[in-house]
Amino acid sequence: MSIAHIIDQALARAGGQDGIRQVFLVACGGSLVDMYPAKTFLETEARSLRGALYTANEFVNMPPRALSSSSVVIVCSHSGDTPESVAAVRLAHEAKAFCITLSNNPEGAISAQADHAITYQWGDVVPVTDNPITIILSLCVELLHRIEGYDAYADFQQALAMIDELVAAARQQVAARAARFGEIWRDEPLFYILSSGASFGHAYGFAICSLMEMQWRDAAAIHSGEYFHGPFEVTDHDKAYILLINEGRTRPLDERARVFLERYARKLEIIDARELGLGALPASVVDYFNPVLFYVMSCVYRAALAEVRQHPLETRRYMGKVSY
Repeated sequence: MSIAHIIDQALARAGGQDGIRQVFLVACGGSLVDMYPAKTFLETEARSLRGALYTANEFVNMPPRALSSSSVVIVCSHSGDTPESVAAVRLAHEAKAFCITLSNNPEGAISAQADHAITYQWGDVVPVTDNPITIILSLCVELLHRIEGYDAYADFQQALAMIDELVAAARQQVAARAARFGEIWRDEPLFYILSSGASFGHAYGFAICSLMEMQWRDAAAIHSGEYFHGPFEVTDHDKAYILLINEGRTRPLDERARVFLERYARKLEIIDARELGLGALPASVVDYFNPVLFYVMSCVYRAALAEVRQHPLETRRYMGKVSY
């Protein structure tokens, strides 16, 4: 079923475009990271439609009072069985919200009480337009367009048609650079990841998923706009920084961090969306596609690091191994 038909269902349930007032984006870990562009989109572009992002366990234990039949709740779990996310779907169902779930597992428990369950494909050969990050963003764009109107809707559809080709080219462009990164930075004990705007979620995801979870390396995400309000005091030649520079409205924040880091830090890896071709997208919507690019770039970089460190990305010592 198409994105448009899913939104048709949600609007019909709510009695029309005036019946939906909130969109709650709920997940854990990497799935939560995939929701950050949609969160930023709603916060930036919506006039009255409320958008909010929740880690699933907090959504369940401290639910928003606004959760009701006027809400759309989007819940994502890659496995389909994340207990906190399954509980979030149950809560949404009890509140009579329209609940959309996304998972890689069509048999996952997350789908049992969903009003519409999306099963997405996964892997390096799957187009990025079929990844949850892009699907969730597209759902929110379609919903906002139907409820309030979205002037850049046609530009968004144009960008969707272009992004797979751009990301595929960027993957090839950074392959050798990522391999060098793996060789040079294989023994780094700590990484700081910086970005801004819709991409801050992927700075966070690069830190907690790609490095901490998958490579057992200490890492922290820093918002480029907040770097100069405390974190820059630890900058020196021994710290390792990865800077994700956006194309679009928050680029000046990232460029300011670049200038400082190039002056005072020696270990700096820059992944620049403009250099990687994202400037070809319409300026009105490019902000929301930076994270789509940066997710794939993080996959390339973490794979290179895993290879040289002989630490497979699937290796775990706690996750799924012990009680927690």
